Amino acid sequence: MKGIGAVLIDIDGVLTVSWKALPGTVAAMERLRAAGLPLVLVTNTTSRTRAAVAGRLAGEGFPVGVDDILTAPAVTAAYLRAHHPQARCRLINSGDVREDLTGVTLMGEEGPGDEDRDAPEVIVLGGAGDAFGYPALNSAFRDLQRGARLVAMHRNLYWRTADGLDLDTGAFLPGLERAAGVEATVTGKPAAAFFATALAHLGVPAAEALMVGDDIESDVLAAQRCGITGVLVRTGKYLPETHRAADGIPDHVLDSFAELPGLLGLR
Repeated sequence: MKGIGAVLIDIDGVLTVSWKALPGTVAAMERLRAAGLPLVLVTNTTSRTRAAVAGRLAGEGFPVGVDDILTAPAVTAAYLRAHHPQARCRLINSGDVREDLTGVTLMGEEGPGDEDRDAPEVIVLGGAGDAFGYPALNSAFRDLQRGARLVAMHRNLYWRTADGLDLDTGAFLPGLERAAGVEATVTGKPAAAFFATALAHLGVPAAEALMVGDDIESDVLAAQRCGITGVLVRTGKYLPETHRAADGIPDHVLDSFAELPGLLGLR
């Protein structure tokens, strides 16, 4: 593993499950820190702000701060500011991340019969949950029919919780796209722009970076397509059948993030 100068790390399913540290992950990150290896935590988590994520991880013992966190909502905000400045945006998301959507004009919830008043110009989909009910998705469908643009923070199909796998945005997004005849712009992983933002944050070229994730498509193969070394871990949402059916082969496969220091040759 010569030439690796920085590490990108997914959070959910790699470091934690339901925000509880997985065995050996805190010690592994401490070894990365001791070696002086720059790192950034890259996550499609849409239920918490960057500050909340950093606080929760620090509470589990991880040596990280808010500047080490790059989230899909933060990247989405940058995209909206650049491509849809001052546009009226309707956010459908389970969790409050408005603090990280700085510079974005978010609309409130309208009542029945208000659909044509100050209609949104952009529909922004975050993470799935109770907010992804029929009324919200049908309202978004109608807005898209009237010309609103569709932006999704990610296409993840599911994530791992302490109780098992839960459906995520990717289970609903294709149906909304097909019904409305539109294609969403995806801002989080696996978008190449997301990885480019992470590399710029670290100040290293893709060839000197390594990405660790539990999602073979969105984390690992997407990073490899950007020239980043990919490491798949068999924790979190990892499923052997998904691994076998993937469109590519990870550069490396580990049982857990705890094994990463050994892969990197750190003492």
